Amino acid sequence: MSQVPTAQPPSRRRHDREIIALAVPAFGALVAEPLFVMVDSAIVGHLGTPQLAGLAVAAALLTTAVSIFVFLAYATTAAVARQVGAGDLASAIRQGMDGIWLALLIGGAVVAVTLPLAPWLIDAFGTSDTASPYATTYLRISSLGIPAMLVVLAATGVLRGLQDTRTPLYVAIGGFAANGALNVGLVYGAGLGIAGSAWGTVIAQAGMALVYLIVVVRGARRHGASLRPDAAGIRASAQAGVPLLVRTLSLRAVLMIATAVAARLGDTDIAAHQIILSLWSLTAFALDAIAIAGQAIIGRYLGADDPQGAREACRRMVQWGIVSGVILGVIIVLARPLFVPLFTGDTSVQNTLLPALLVVALSQPISGVVFVLDGVLMGAGDGRYLAWAMVVTLAVFAPVALLVPSFGGGLAALWAAMTLMMTVRLVTLWLRMRSGRWIVTGATR
Repeated sequence: MSQVPTAQPPSRRRHDREIIALAVPAFGALVAEPLFVMVDSAIVGHLGTPQLAGLAVAAALLTTAVSIFVFLAYATTAAVARQVGAGDLASAIRQGMDGIWLALLIGGAVVAVTLPLAPWLIDAFGTSDTASPYATTYLRISSLGIPAMLVVLAATGVLRGLQDTRTPLYVAIGGFAANGALNVGLVYGAGLGIAGSAWGTVIAQAGMALVYLIVVVRGARRHGASLRPDAAGIRASAQAGVPLLVRTLSLRAVLMIATAVAARLGDTDIAAHQIILSLWSLTAFALDAIAIAGQAIIGRYLGADDPQGAREACRRMVQWGIVSGVILGVIIVLARPLFVPLFTGDTSVQNTLLPALLVVALSQPISGVVFVLDGVLMGAGDGRYLAWAMVVTLAVFAPVALLVPSFGGGLAALWAAMTLMMTVRLVTLWLRMRSGRWIVTGATR
């Protein structure tokens, strides 16, 4: 009995150091990503309202096109981390290269589809006649950077799997700075207008991809890993990514349904919903940083045939998720008089927003655990269960959310439905964690 108090704290401190070392840089890199669009918006906004409207539509399409392939990062992280845990760095980098080759193939296919269909996609969004030409121009040029964006996702997964989240942070900061400088120079200095903004983003993304490739290639040469495309390896990466693609599409469907319901509630509600969704996304970055740490740490422990270490790390990260959620919830409640006026001065929007904001604040501890368990199961390579769980969650959420307007519910009721969605995710993920079926050790799952 006397040994328990002395043994537990060092183990806990070790897990804490690992989580902090991986999560803090990951959070910085996650926050840097949406800043690309913010910089573009700020610069293009001075060209005129039609240009800014065109950018908004094109950026939404690009963000969707890239985000649905986020499995390139998640699946690669888990696969690489397992090989790292097994002590086989050559195979780890080899698997990472399979993910990068897959990213290039998918990126090429997306470009081939986007270029000819750009005008149709823009029109499908109901873009005005004045904004449509600008949106089409931006989408066509920016789509050329999609392969680089996907390579960045896959290469980020490689480095996370190698327990390195600092390099992605540095690359993200460098890319953000380059994007801003290029946009100013090309939009105003070269007089290219919105086309200059698109080219600036393409060049910045290509530069980021190049830096990542240099880092990975150096690692491959150091450990004797092959850089050539391997059909079997690429196919395996794609198969591992399919369940995560289903999960991501289901989650995107939840967000789209929520926005559609908010729009049916009226202009005031959709305006308030957009503000809350932006805030919810920001808190998600903080919680997702812990999930990213979970992907890397859990994959490494399982690859090292250490199920007990994986369980201990999981428990500690759940505790981190709960505490982080409570802190974020308190911040939302205490800071709402400060940040709400920054988004809108319309009192009707503010009055609609505040009750829903309290619902979001109360749900943060649930979100904290959900994000952590999501990361744990991703790190374990348990993609099939994650896909099934998210489809079930969508099936529960959709009818409840769609009935909100019929029963006279407002925005707070809609976000209560969003909390229900997170609760269903919590239950499904918690049951999986408790079952222990996610614990499959070895260099490959």
